[in-house]
Amino acid sequence: MNLKQPLLALVLGLVLLSGFASSQTCTEASPCDITVWQIFADHRGDWIMDTATRFNDLYPQYNVVIENPGDYFAILDQYTLAQEQGNPPAIAQIFDAGLQFAADSGYFKYADDIIDGREEVLGQEVNFSDIVSPASSYYTIDGRWASVAWNTSTSISYANMDILKDVGINAIPTTWQELLSACEALQPKVDAGELEGCASWPFDNWFTEQWLAQMNQYLVNNENGRAERATELLLTTDEFLSIANFYRELFEKGYYVYTGTRRDWAGAGNLFNSGRVAFSLSSSADARNKVEAAKAGDFELATGKLIRNADYDYNGNIIGGATMWITAGLEPEVEEGAMAFLLFMNNTENSASFHTASGYIPIRNSSVELLQNLKSGNNVFWDVDNKSRTDIEGSNWYEINPNFLTASVQLAESNVNNASAGAKFGTFRETRDLIEAGMEDVMLNGKDPVQVFTAVKTESDKLLEDYNFLYTDN
Repeated sequence: MNLKQPLLALVLGLVLLSGFASSQTCTEASPCDITVWQIFADHRGDWIMDTATRFNDLYPQYNVVIENPGDYFAILDQYTLAQEQGNPPAIAQIFDAGLQFAADSGYFKYADDIIDGREEVLGQEVNFSDIVSPASSYYTIDGRWASVAWNTSTSISYANMDILKDVGINAIPTTWQELLSACEALQPKVDAGELEGCASWPFDNWFTEQWLAQMNQYLVNNENGRAERATELLLTTDEFLSIANFYRELFEKGYYVYTGTRRDWAGAGNLFNSGRVAFSLSSSADARNKVEAAKAGDFELATGKLIRNADYDYNGNIIGGATMWITAGLEPEVEEGAMAFLLFMNNTENSASFHTASGYIPIRNSSVELLQNLKSGNNVFWDVDNKSRTDIEGSNWYEINPNFLTASVQLAESNVNNASAGAKFGTFRETRDLIEAGMEDVMLNGKDPVQVFTAVKTESDKLLEDYNFLYTDN
């Protein structure tokens, strides 16, 4: 007789009994907290707090708590620390560059595993087939939803048309080449001190990634890490080097105003919003902010698809933003509540409302349809000043607010392939820093792009090799 078997059965039985005894029950009298970490501390943060209150009213057995630990980088760092300390939030907002790490870490439970084929969770409809295809393409791993889509954006162009029209330019530039010509025409205004420069945008590798996708080029091998795990960076291709040369030409001619700080979204945004430059690139999530700035500054704002390199046929643009990941190991009732909240937050009406509050694209196709066919009592528009929702007047949001449509049109016209799906690799965050440093060296110091990015590739490949060694079977 094997004495170990009865002993093992007894131990397992005690563990199961202990688990049942400690299982959390969520009631109106004793609601379960669902802590959500997200990045917004402005009007978009007000929107999600209002949405959480609405959910709590519908489900009094839960108490969704919205917290803001910082930006995307801070959330990733703080979440890892919280896991090590044993007190992570139920939900974390993880940005695009954190996709591979989130999948590899084991910290999260896949959305598909929680939903388990159901069509609704606590009465909240799933219907992921309604999610717009670029988000589906980016955030599914091996055909499975790993997280729940929320704030999805893409990069677009913004122009102060009053300034451009003053020099005879009546349409927003659509290509690198058109921008260079526009900047040449604007240079007398810069020389006269009327403008600080022609253009400014955040010096962020996200735009480099967008331009690669437009040219149907990968950032990493194995089809952007989508066919197989990525093992090397592709930083010396003609497409990549064309971006470095574009930055160098813009800066050498004095057309591009660099704030001196990488990823300075606020600084570059202020230059455009205050009329000190005529042209900018930014996220579509900045649309509400720029529309309000144009009203305050009394200038005509135009948006357009992200400028592209006219030497290449257009392929498509990638998305930005983030998704919401649910922590693994939650109590079953808390896990159900967390998933129900994310489905509620991203339902047709709420996705449409968040779009009006920000400029992030409506994540559901049905939300676009809603915004195009409005009825009285829609209660969709987010009133920034009053921190509340109100009706959108008229029947079509986009007819009244065409600048909010640009991002959706751009993504709808993008080819769906692994170039436009975006890169997926474990050292994305660190590599963005290295590429930005290299691009800065080329732009500011006139360094040879081939020499610079050969060195950056060597360093980036070593980082990725070390990461893959830790997270793959060897």
